[in-house]
Amino acid sequence: MKIVQILVMAAAVVGCFLVSVPAGIIMAAAFLAVTVIQIIIDLQRRRNLMQLCDEIDKILHGAENVDLASYSEGEVGILTAEIQKMTIRLREQNSTLRDDRERFKEALEDISHQLRTPLTSLILLVGTLRRSDISPEKRMSALREMNDLLLRMKWMIETMLGLSRIEAGAVVFRREKLSVKQLIRDSIEPIAISLELKDISVLTECPEGLFIEADRRYTSEAVTNLLKNAMEHTPSGGSITINASDNGVYRGMVISDTGSGIPESELPKIFDRFHSSSDGKKGYGIGLAFARKIICSQNGSLIAGNLKEGGAYFDMRFYYSTV
Repeated sequence: MKIVQILVMAAAVVGCFLVSVPAGIIMAAAFLAVTVIQIIIDLQRRRNLMQLCDEIDKILHGAENVDLASYSEGEVGILTAEIQKMTIRLREQNSTLRDDRERFKEALEDISHQLRTPLTSLILLVGTLRRSDISPEKRMSALREMNDLLLRMKWMIETMLGLSRIEAGAVVFRREKLSVKQLIRDSIEPIAISLELKDISVLTECPEGLFIEADRRYTSEAVTNLLKNAMEHTPSGGSITINASDNGVYRGMVISDTGSGIPESELPKIFDRFHSSSDGKKGYGIGLAFARKIICSQNGSLIAGNLKEGGAYFDMRFYYSTV
């Protein structure tokens, strides 16, 4: 483009000289002035671009306080504004990646901690079984304890994998019309024997014809985890109540128990991964985190609290509209 401009200006100068020498001189002087001004502008733009490249290089090397406000005029200003937007976006993504990396590190540490205890117990039990003087009763007791530990480790690993798959967006929840009564029955079944051994009764209050739209498998697993947690914190001879309802805004159920309740200091964090209850009992941990993730991923909510008369409750809701 500049070559064309030079040729046009040169032709104009020659034309002016053919018409009149003074006119040619004036045109030549104007051409020279324009050329000098253009060179100065080009040099300034080049200098700004080089300085801008230096600032970008600082950003790429982790500098936080880089001032791009001085590049606010002309084409360089437009380019600078776009670079600044991109820089802000990259910093946000970098911050998110750092947070994710920190959470991943904490998750690995939690998993290692949670698996280390049952693994240590298994090693001790294997050593016990290798003794020649062990009685048949102690051998059977050790085998039962090993079986319980292995089942707990299996459950923990499967739950962690399920939670990770949901968080990674690898799970597609199917919207099925589920009978709430049948959902409750399916959820109680995996822990029915444990409930019987602890002499804990389950009382169900559910109106006829109550349905929710949710994924059968995952929702049943979430409710089972809530029931399992209630069972672990309810003394022998106690009870668990499941109260299902529909108020026009949402359909859901409240699961309550006759245990000691949840300490107020722990309520804000019981849905955190591997949170351990202060009473030393099994519970909270990853099961509640998994349950909440399943429910919230299906346009629902899950909150926890304590009953005035004692015991804890979990309020699970599936809303008609997006919340």
